Amino acid sequence: MNTDLIVDQLPYVAPFLFVDTVERIDDMGVEGNFTFRKELDFYRGHFKDNPVTPGVILTECCAQIGLVCLGIFLLNGSKGTPNLKIGLSSSQMEYYKPVMPGEKVKVVSKKIYYRFHKLKCDVRMYDSKESLVCKGILAGMLKRDVDE
Repeated sequence: MNTDLIVDQLPYVAPFLFVDTVERIDDMGVEGNFTFRKELDFYRGHFKDNPVTPGVILTECCAQIGLVCLGIFLLNGSKGTPNLKIGLSSSQMEYYKPVMPGEKVKVVSKKIYYRFHKLKCDVRMYDSKESLVCKGILAGMLKRDVDE
C-alpha cells in the first residue's frame, strides 16, 4: 500500500496539517511522523519567550495520524475516500513531556474497535529519543457520502 496516498487524502492543509509521513499502516493500526517546525505560528504566543507545543496541537497530531489516517485506510484503502466526513467524538489524553519547536515526533496508534462508523484507538506519541510524550484514547466518527 502506498502510504503517500493516505496522506494525500487527508482533509487538512498547512498550517493545520500535522502529518509528514505514514510509515506503517494495516487493519490494526498506524505509525506516522510529524516535525513541529520552528516557524509554526502558534509558537509566537505559546509561551512568551519560551515556546512549547500546545497540548491541543499534540492531541490533533495524534488524531490526524492515529484516527484519520487509519480511518481512511479502513474505509477504502488506496481507492480513495471521496467526500470524507470526520468528527472527533472523544479524547482522553495524558501529557508527560513538552515538545519543543523543531522536534520530530512519532505517533503509534492501535485500533481498539471500528464499528458503526466509529473508530476508537489507543494512541501514543514519542519524541526523537523514543521517550513517551503523551498517550491516550481517541475516538471519532468517519464516513463517506456513499455510506449514507
